Amino acid sequence: MRADRLVSLVLLLRRHGRLTADTLARELEVSTRTVLRDIEALSAAGVPVYAERGRHGGFALLPGFRTELTGLNHDEALALLAAGSARGEPVFGLGSALASAMRKVVDALPEGHRATASDAAQRFLVEPETDLLSRRVVGEEVPDTAMIEVRRAVLAGHKLRIHYAATGETPQWRTVDPIGLVTVRDRGYLLATRSGADRTYRLSRVLAAEELPEPTQRPDRVDLGRVWRERCAQFLSSGHIPVLVRVNPARREDLLSTAVAVRAEEPDADGRLRLEVTFQDSWHAEWALWQLGMDAEALAPQSLRTSLRDRAAAIAACYGSPA
Repeated sequence: MRADRLVSLVLLLRRHGRLTADTLARELEVSTRTVLRDIEALSAAGVPVYAERGRHGGFALLPGFRTELTGLNHDEALALLAAGSARGEPVFGLGSALASAMRKVVDALPEGHRATASDAAQRFLVEPETDLLSRRVVGEEVPDTAMIEVRRAVLAGHKLRIHYAATGETPQWRTVDPIGLVTVRDRGYLLATRSGADRTYRLSRVLAAEELPEPTQRPDRVDLGRVWRERCAQFLSSGHIPVLVRVNPARREDLLSTAVAVRAEEPDADGRLRLEVTFQDSWHAEWALWQLGMDAEALAPQSLRTSLRDRAAAIAACYGSPA
């Protein structure tokens, strides 16, 4: 909305002092012509914004044009700024709203807190693009138009039509009753029901969406945490295979990063860990444990031990003679 954009424009000028029209256009994700029209509208409304011409020119506000909010303390502001700096796709398509909120937080701080909180937030890096081993973490993308419709239907309690691309299937339109949205490790999910049956949809597979006027069939109040735990338990009990494995404690996280879930864990007599984990299928389990080499041993099922032994024998035969 234009009113929100005008507020954001003022906040940007308050924070940075002087900005060119091109810089404002990039920050607000609009054209330079739109920025110039907004500047004229602010001037007409009595906001003291003026232009400075020349190489280092731009738009600025008259000194002293700002407001202060003393109810937000330093740590509260720092927490919001650190959360706003997190890497990854904006949660449920609220990226522009988050950026606008962060500008308002900084602008509302008293002068003495403003610079301190901004400088301190630069010392925090939340969820970088790569981990310590330089493995890139790939976030999921959801079309903005689809995400807006999904979010509106969830909050308004309306039915929702989604064009969904399930794995290995042709995308199809389906009408669902949305319950809520969940984000886990940069992956977003829509919890819903369809014809009374529980359904969980990956947001990255929603190609398009349409909020419908009909009210959804769902309870007025919901414990989303409980619903998510139930969906997880249902997911883990369908089609996955359990594997009992002994692992070097130093490689525990490597094992868990490839497993679907951990069902049990206890220390073993020789200092290793004994875990019961689940994998998608036998090939997935064989691949995951092969990556760990001698740091992990599959104890069950026997078919997995046999597959790993045969693979090791084939590798040994390949390298047993000169090239």
